[in-house]
Amino acid sequence: MSGTEASLTISVVICVYTEDRWEDILAAVASVRAQSHPARETLLVVDHNEALRERLLKEYKERQDVRVLANAGPRGLSAGRNTGIAASRGKVIAFLDDDAVAERDWLRHFAEGYADPAVIAVGGRTVPIWASGRRPVWFPEEFDWVVGCTYRGLPPGRVRVRNVLGGNASFRREAFEAAGGFATGIGRDGDKRPLGCEETELCIRLSRARPDAVLLIDDRAVIHHRVPEAREHFAYFRTRTYAEGLSKALVARSVGTDKGLESERRYATRVLPAGVARGLRDAVLARPGGAGRAGAIVAGVLTAAGGYVVGSVRARRGGDSFSVAPVEGGAHG
Repeated sequence: MSGTEASLTISVVICVYTEDRWEDILAAVASVRAQSHPARETLLVVDHNEALRERLLKEYKERQDVRVLANAGPRGLSAGRNTGIAASRGKVIAFLDDDAVAERDWLRHFAEGYADPAVIAVGGRTVPIWASGRRPVWFPEEFDWVVGCTYRGLPPGRVRVRNVLGGNASFRREAFEAAGGFATGIGRDGDKRPLGCEETELCIRLSRARPDAVLLIDDRAVIHHRVPEAREHFAYFRTRTYAEGLSKALVARSVGTDKGLESERRYATRVLPAGVARGLRDAVLARPGGAGRAGAIVAGVLTAAGGYVVGSVRARRGGDSFSVAPVEGGAHG
């Protein structure tokens, strides 16, 4: 790592909302504190849960590198991230899910990406940790985004992308100065709305504000993400794919279908048909779960398409919307 990369200051924002994930939160913070490229600070942003905030304040009162903050905006992940961005001091802000742990070189690989001054965002690879101990045989890798993980179909290595994935991502501070923060009204609200796409919308908005900007995914920047037992079932799969369709409709309404669905077209026309073919081949060869995976891919596409249609109608009628606010920052370096 060059001297410039080694001196790059990175703040890590972890948004938290429930004491049910207490041990996961502690593990996430510990993984940041063990990085080979030390984080300047870890910011724990608590989403409207005073009991959890007070407990975390007590837990980390002796740690100057861990700061506990209350979400200063409306309930939800986007406003929590914006609170962390505004309070952070690093030149780069990285985001880690509260139920994930980062490998030791996670931030080092992010820092290496920023050696190129044109790079404004770097994401990584997210690997599932299944509560049951192994992947459900019916669950297709092409849909690992359903559980917040890297999915089959993304190119390997360090590659340029349209958008990074929010639970394992980083941005230069200038990204938010140029494009504003994460949009509220589009992403998650605890476990109440399994929506998504807030990072997709931000990245498209950022590319419009900075057409010369480069966004990367480096699959060496690895985190391991817990998948609770409730999310290993088809009912959650169906709910999440429908919600993704709703979210994609909002994004497409805002940025246009050309950009809003650019990556999704390739995914739907190339990646998913290949996944169905693999599933059917495995079924013919009597391998476990082949038919289930093929069926789940078809069901996921149909459910997401249904959500997209409903979301498009709602967006046209003004029923669903989101807003973007500038992110005010303090001193950094």
